This record gives sequence, structure tokens and C-alpha cells, in this order.
Amino acid sequence: MNNILREIILNKEREVDLLKRNVIFDKKPRTSNKSFKRSLLNSGLTVIAEIKRKSPINGQLSVIADPVELAFDYVHGGAGAISVLTDEHYFDGSINDLRATAAALKNTSTTTLRKDFIIDSVQIDEAVLAGADAVLLIAAVLGSKLKSLLEYAKDMNIDALVEVHSHEEIDSALNAGAKIIGINNRDLKTFDLDINRSLNLIQYIPDCIVRVSESGITTPDVARQLYSHGFDAVLVGTSLVCSENPEELIRSMRAHHE
Repeated sequence: MNNILREIILNKEREVDLLKRNVIFDKKPRTSNKSFKRSLLNSGLTVIAEIKRKSPINGQLSVIADPVELAFDYVHGGAGAISVLTDEHYFDGSINDLRATAAALKNTSTTTLRKDFIIDSVQIDEAVLAGADAVLLIAAVLGSKLKSLLEYAKDMNIDALVEVHSHEEIDSALNAGAKIIGINNRDLKTFDLDINRSLNLIQYIPDCIVRVSESGITTPDVARQLYSHGFDAVLVGTSLVCSENPEELIRSMRAHHE
């Protein structure tokens, strides 16, 4: 792990420790019938649109006073799911953003993903309580803990998007039972971006798995290229929050994919 990632995980361990000391979750499985996995398999390319204020690499990206308003802009553009960053320290997100967004979208077909550095089952409990339909599990962060957290998510009736960066991590994800795999085009060790990572690695993910490409999807042409290579969905953050018309950007990313 590089220094930024190590720093993020150390901070997350402190946060989780506090959460466990201060909050008691009743660990009730999710009761919603909404399915994140199903929402990624609608006709054509699905856009998972992200609510993201800042990043450790690029700093402040956007002032998002009302995440719900932005979420509805995304929905009107045709987003199938909304990814909500809940890490406060490095991304300026919060669990409240997720709670508000999930509540607002409750009676729509659009699903929500908790995007965070999940290292403990208590964060899955927190996501369920906040109304999320899915959680992100990062293979590079979890290592041998991936399987047990995937199984815990299943017990809690919440989908998991398993993020990978290499052929080895794809094998680990498949062996752990992942049903939705996201290839991150950003290398978490160097933070370099390369869209070819998705194009080269998709061959190792079987067709029965839902396939997502994450990071660096800046234009409709890039989205089109990924769709033609077999991706079911793209997760788009920075280019949407920096766009003057995110609704139109989503629409054009999905164009010709119906």
C-alpha cells in the first residue's frame, strides 16, 4: 500500500473503533426489494453516478450543498444507480449524504451504493441502516477478509461491488463469491489512471458476473468503448461533479446503448 492509502486505512481503523464503541447496531438484514445488481442490468450501459465533493488526489472538486438535488439530476439523466461517498476526512462525504439520498430514492427504481473504505462488518450494518442497496468492498484493502465480508453482506441482504485492480484480485474476488466486479482504472498504489486496465482485464471476468469499469470515464466515447468490450456499467464521479450539465453527460454516455 502506498502512503496515501495506508494513511486512509489507518484513519478508517480509528473511525471504525469509535463507531463500535459509540453505536450499537441491531444487525437486522435489509428488507427492501430493490436490487443494485438488477439495476446494473437494465438495457444498454448503466451509469453509476457518484456524489463526490473532493478526493485526496485532486482536492476540492465540487461544492455539493444538497446531495439529493444532485442525485435527482443524475436520475433525470438516466443513471441506474447513485454512488455516495461517505468518507468524511479525505472525500468530504458523510453517512448523512447516503441516508438522505437513499430516503429520497426509496420509491424509485434507482439504487444506492455506499462508497467507502469498508474494513469491518459494522460499516455494512451502518450502510443497511442508512438505506443503502449496496456496499463497495476493495480487494486490495481487504485481502483475506474479502470472503467473510462478502458473506456477511449476503446475510444482511445487501449487494456488494467488489473492486479489483489485477488478474490476481479478480481470481480472489471470484473465489470469494463476488457477483459484481468493478475494475478500477486507477492504481491505488500509484494513483495512476489507465483505461486500458479495464480493457485488458475484462477477459478474466466470466459473463455471468456483472462487470463494472470505474475511474477515468470522462467522455461518452470512453463509455462507448467500455460498453463495446462487454461492460454492463460504468462508475462516473469526477467528470460528473465537475460538469456544468451532469444530466446531459449521463444521457450522452448512455446514448446508442439502448
